[in-house]
Amino acid sequence: MSARLPTGLLVGALLRRVNDSGGFAAVLAKGDAQAGSVLLLLADRKGRERLVERGIGPDGRVALIESTPADDVAGYWRRRRDRDPDLWVIELNTPDAERFAAETMLVD
Repeated sequence: MSARLPTGLLVGALLRRVNDSGGFAAVLAKGDAQAGSVLLLLADRKGRERLVERGIGPDGRVALIESTPADDVAGYWRRRRDRDPDLWVIELNTPDAERFAAETMLVD
């Protein structure tokens, strides 16, 4: 058995934390509840969007990796989802989105 928490549990905790703090969090695409990858769409008050995902950083530890394409953020995550039906896509619209994501998704 793996010590890694199921993806569905991590996503649920992230949604609750962001929504309870007065921010907005929503599932844009639901992936595999046990081991799906998570792509986070972080939106700010000015309408800018960026994508980050949990992965292995340069130091070998779990980190949030920047995945924002040069253009067409929505098209990019939809194409990723078409290739990987286990992928979760979560939108976070709160000033502290990256902090919430790191505190929730980077548990070892």
